Amino acid sequence: MSSCRRSGTELKRFCTRDEPQMSARDCSQPPEGSSAEVSVIMPVYNASDWLDECLQSILQQYFQGRVELSVYDDGSTDNSREMIEIWRERLEERGVSMVISGHNSDSPRGVGFAKNQAVSQSSGRFLCFQDADDVMRPERVRLQHDAALLNPTAIVGCKVCRVPEGSTERYTRWINSLTPDQLVTQVYTSHGPTVVMPTWFCSRDWFQKVGPFNEGGKGVPEDLLFFYESLRRGGGLVRVDECLLVYRYHEHAATHSVLEETIWRLRVDFLQERVLSQWESFTIWNAGKQGRKLYRSLKPANQKKVKAFCDVDENKIQKGFYTYEESKERPKPKIPVLHFTKLSPPFIVCVKLDMTDGGMEANLRSLQLTEGKHYYHFN
Repeated sequence: MSSCRRSGTELKRFCTRDEPQMSARDCSQPPEGSSAEVSVIMPVYNASDWLDECLQSILQQYFQGRVELSVYDDGSTDNSREMIEIWRERLEERGVSMVISGHNSDSPRGVGFAKNQAVSQSSGRFLCFQDADDVMRPERVRLQHDAALLNPTAIVGCKVCRVPEGSTERYTRWINSLTPDQLVTQVYTSHGPTVVMPTWFCSRDWFQKVGPFNEGGKGVPEDLLFFYESLRRGGGLVRVDECLLVYRYHEHAATHSVLEETIWRLRVDFLQERVLSQWESFTIWNAGKQGRKLYRSLKPANQKKVKAFCDVDENKIQKGFYTYEESKERPKPKIPVLHFTKLSPPFIVCVKLDMTDGGMEANLRSLQLTEGKHYYHFN
């Protein structure tokens, strides 16, 4: 498979070259009234700039089962809906049926609502979530369908190719380099879901057990809420280790409407629910701003479990203690600050990944600790 790193101007060529073409058998129409094997779920809002590339990539899927495109237009004010209708004949000629609906009110109802509507009107046994500004590689549906058949209670993702090239470089590297174990252990970090939403593929049965998406609208991280609920219900996380989606970065993406503080609060709550509730005591790795913020965000019962902060900064260590000035307790809590070698696990690590030239990661390795047992990353 060709390299995942391409500029926006090469996007069309990149997404179509060196892939097998669909045979006549692949394109045959299923019997009338039969349901699809895979429904591509696509919410749309003012996506006319990207729809041609997106729909072309759906047309070129190399998959022998029946594919259905289910679109919900969340009140677009451009010509998105008309563009999609223009594609209907081409899609149906290639065996891709299409169902499209939407509303014309002045205010969009939000991504969660639009996804739920698209799922509700679809018929597929499996759901392939597709953002209108992204582009599928031709093998996406086939390979993720294969993985979902083997993992019917999992969210299945894939590696991504980011455009413009070099945008969100750390985030993209994190998405693509997580090990299977880290897909589970790093769900508390500020990056959000370890299997990123634009790559999701799952069985309809699993979606119905976990969902629907939260419909709170703008500012609600419906993907993170669904992701956490899937984990609560025992769902698995699987990534197909090929670049199957061209993941576009631009200033109008819905992700930018979610406040950082909203994500922080949800992450802290999930960490307390899933990890800290199982520990009698722990150390916060980072006596700086992020570590202290985590401490202040904890429930009082979990604050009392913090036996120390650890750090490598001698200035912080020499101070000896962190005093929780906002506390209503008297005397105010004073938490020791020690060098990381003076403390034993478990740890909640509040140092940003991939930001210390490998120093923090080397320190963790020096203690011979196991991620997910002795420590979890939070930042």
